[in-house]
Amino acid sequence: MINETLKWKRSFLTIWIGQAISLITSAILQMAIIFYLTEKTGSAMVLSIASFVGFLPYAVFGPVIGVFVDRYDRKKIMIGADLMIAAAGGALAVIALYMELPIWMVMAVLFIRSIGTAFHSPALSAVTPLLVPEEQLTKCAGYSQSLQSVSYILSPAAAAFLYSVWELNSIIAIDVVGAVIACVTVALVPIPKISAARQSMKQNFMEEMKEGFVVLKENKGLFALLLIGTLYMFVYMPINALYPLISMGYFKGTPVHVSITEIAYASGMLAGGLILGLFGNLKKRILFITGSIFTMGASLTISGLLPPSGFAIFAVCCAMMGFSVPFYSGVQTALFQEKIKPEYLGRAFSLTGSFMSLAMPIGLILSGFFADRIGVNHWFLISGILIIAIAIICPMVKDVRSLE
Repeated sequence: MINETLKWKRSFLTIWIGQAISLITSAILQMAIIFYLTEKTGSAMVLSIASFVGFLPYAVFGPVIGVFVDRYDRKKIMIGADLMIAAAGGALAVIALYMELPIWMVMAVLFIRSIGTAFHSPALSAVTPLLVPEEQLTKCAGYSQSLQSVSYILSPAAAAFLYSVWELNSIIAIDVVGAVIACVTVALVPIPKISAARQSMKQNFMEEMKEGFVVLKENKGLFALLLIGTLYMFVYMPINALYPLISMGYFKGTPVHVSITEIAYASGMLAGGLILGLFGNLKKRILFITGSIFTMGASLTISGLLPPSGFAIFAVCCAMMGFSVPFYSGVQTALFQEKIKPEYLGRAFSLTGSFMSLAMPIGLILSGFFADRIGVNHWFLISGILIIAIAIICPMVKDVRSLE
C-alpha cells in the first residue's frame, strides 16, 4: 500500500513539475506577445483578435479533438501537443532573427499553439484519473489550480522585465525549453492505457463524437452541471475583459491599479487552490460549487455598488473572486473524472471546453454593448445579481443534487 501511494505521488509530481515549468513559460510568452502586439499596433481590435484566436480551436474543434484523445495513446498526444507548441514557437524565434515579425505570422503561431493546447488540456485531464486514486482527485485538482494561479502572478511581472531587456525571440526560446521539459517529464511517467479491446473498437468518427455527447447527457447530474456552468461562464467570462476599464475608468486608476487587481485575483486563487489541495476530501461538493458561484456573484455585486473612491474594497473583492474559483472548477473537474469512464473522458472534457468557449464570445459582445451604455460598474452589479441567481438555482436542480 505504501509503495502504491509513493508510486502514484511520484508519477503525478513528475508530470506536475513539467507542466508547472511549461505553464509558467507559456504564460510569460503570452504576455510578451500582448506587449509586442500593443507596441506594434496599439490596436484594441488586434488584441481582441489575438484573444479570439486563442480559444477558437477549443470552441470549434473540441468534439473532434476529444475523439482523438479517447482513440489514441494519451501520453503520445500530450507529448505531440507540447512538441507542436515548441515547434511553432521555435519557427517564430528563428524568423525573428532575420526580420521584424508581421502581425499575421504572430497570429498564425498563436493559432497553432492554441490547437496544441486544445489537444493537451483534455488529454491531461483524462490521464489524471488513470494515475491518481479517486479519493485524491479533488486534492490534485486544487494543486493544479494553485499552479495556474502562480503562473498568473508571475507572468505579468516576468514578461514585463524580460521584454524590456530581451528580444521577443529570446522569450520564445524560453517557452520552447519549457515545452521540451514538459515532454520529457510526461515521457518518464508510465501511463496506463485504455484496454486494447476498447482501442480496437474504432467506430465511425461521427458516431464516436455523438457517443461522447450521449455519455455526457446520460449522466443527468453532470449534464445539468455543465449547462449551469455554461450559463455561469456566459455571464462571468466577459467581466475579465472589463477589469482594466473599471479600474482605470470608473475608479480613476492607472495601469498599476490594474496590476493590483490581477495580483489580488491570482493571490486569492492561489490560496483557494492550496486549501482545496490540502483539505480536498470534500463530502458536500455541490455545496462547495454553489458557495463558489455565490461568492463570485456577491463579490461582483459589491464591486458594482462601490463609489469611485472604493478601489481598495474592489481589490479585496477581486481576491475573493479568485479565492472562489478552485472550489468551482477544481471540484467540477474531479466530479467529471470520477463519474465518467476513462475511455470517454477525452470527449467529455473537450465537449465541456467547447461549451464554455462558445459561451465566451457571445457574452463578450453583449457585455461590451451594454457596459458602454449603462456604465461598467452597473454591468458588474447586474452580472453579480445574475450569478447569485445561478447559485440559488444550482442546488435546486434535482439531477445536480444527485451527484452527491
